[in-house]
Amino acid sequence: FAIQVLGKLLKACGQEKLAAKLPHKKHYVPDFKRGIDHFCIHAGGRAVIDGIEKNMKLELFHTEPSRMALMNYGNTSSSSIWYEMEYIQEHQKTNPLKKGHRIMQVAFGSGFKCTSGVWLKL
Repeated sequence: FAIQVLGKLLKACGQEKLAAKLPHKKHYVPDFKRGIDHFCIHAGGRAVIDGIEKNMKLELFHTEPSRMALMNYGNTSSSSIWYEMEYIQEHQKTNPLKKGHRIMQVAFGSGFKCTSGVWLKL
């Protein structure tokens, strides 16, 4: 954090060359796909789904349930994750739900609200 602030201060003072020499630390993003088989992402809009897909490095079939819920029901707020769960159970052919699979549900609210849960198919 301190290096980032220092870099911004140096750039503001016209010291871009010196700021460029500071080390750049990449943010760690865990590979959720190693432990999660399906994702139910709050279908608050295409930009929300695209952003989660990009930042979590998900495949298109991971976000298919969210996109289908958005297309079929629109933005139903956080309740869209239950429509997505139904889609995974009943309709998804690219990554069918099997015994032992884990499903991660992620929902967002107003402001900074975010919640998630993981379900196990018995």
